[in-house]
Amino acid sequence: MGFQIIKPNTNINFIGIRRIAYIISLTVILAGLGSLLVKGGPQYGIDFAGGMIVQIKFDQQVEVDQLKSALGDTDLPGLVVQSFGQEDDYEFLVRTSASDIPSDTVRKRVSDALSSDLPGLGFEVQRLEMVGPKVGSDLRSKALEAVFYAVLIIAIYISGRFEQRWFAAIAMAAGLATGIYLLKLLGIPMAWLILAAMLITLGLCWFLKLSFALGAVIALVHDVLITVGVFSVLGKEFDLTTIAAVLTIIGYSLNDTIIVFDRIRENMKGRAREDFAATINASINQTLSRTILTSGTTLLVILCLWMFGGGVIHDFALALLVGIGIGTFSSIFVAAPILFSFGPGSSLDERKEVEATS
Repeated sequence: MGFQIIKPNTNINFIGIRRIAYIISLTVILAGLGSLLVKGGPQYGIDFAGGMIVQIKFDQQVEVDQLKSALGDTDLPGLVVQSFGQEDDYEFLVRTSASDIPSDTVRKRVSDALSSDLPGLGFEVQRLEMVGPKVGSDLRSKALEAVFYAVLIIAIYISGRFEQRWFAAIAMAAGLATGIYLLKLLGIPMAWLILAAMLITLGLCWFLKLSFALGAVIALVHDVLITVGVFSVLGKEFDLTTIAAVLTIIGYSLNDTIIVFDRIRENMKGRAREDFAATINASINQTLSRTILTSGTTLLVILCLWMFGGGVIHDFALALLVGIGIGTFSSIFVAAPILFSFGPGSSLDERKEVEATS
């Protein structure tokens, strides 16, 4: 036999320790939400908030603080300076929330300030991009919609594939469409509308007893909330690349969850409903070696991107690093335990028996 990370007879009681996992997840989520509340929401990048971004290249090393000091007299609102690329590239990104100042004026102010306060340094303004506030707002709404519809379609797909309840899945979609239509009539802002839609989706999954879909959706929401919370705690900006990373995380996390769910469905054949907890534990243990190998190699590649990929993809790689790590955790400790709590054989007596043996 070949090398195996996890021995075939491994029998970890994942269902029995699910409460500890819930506490860990809840603590991390609350920390992220607390950071968002303190900071007044996510820190949006130029893509979403509107404004300008200026990329400058110097011919020798310049400190970020020197550059901030030199640009302090430009009267550009919301000025943020950060290094860009490799250390010896001598490139910087200058962001400003100014969207009502002509781009030529911004370029002149930046050039004049650098020439005056940093004499003797050669520099070149390589790029200047502008996003209006209306465009930024539209992009933000579309990004939220993309995340929500990805989760909704996943819920419908899982309901049909694992529970063969396509009619119930379609009924859920119809109920959601009706709820969203009624909320739109009330003129609710898009962000709150998407939040309400997500809650309605979870409520319909629970009401229609779509246990597999409920577990998968809660796991995906869990992954997105933790990723957003970590970005808030670290003071990172949210832009289109971050949303691309979040959608990638949803896909990767779903893939891992489906592997576990598939094994659960296979192992359920011919077994009594009372053995549901044992079936889930066995299924997770059987797929554990694959999960560690695939997630481990993926995280290793992303870690290399984060460390050596440069400033262009740094935040994108960081989001993937956090999200895929959390996604692997949620497939084992969130999606499967939720399925146990709401699926077949999830009686109070069995739950007490599982906890007694943990």
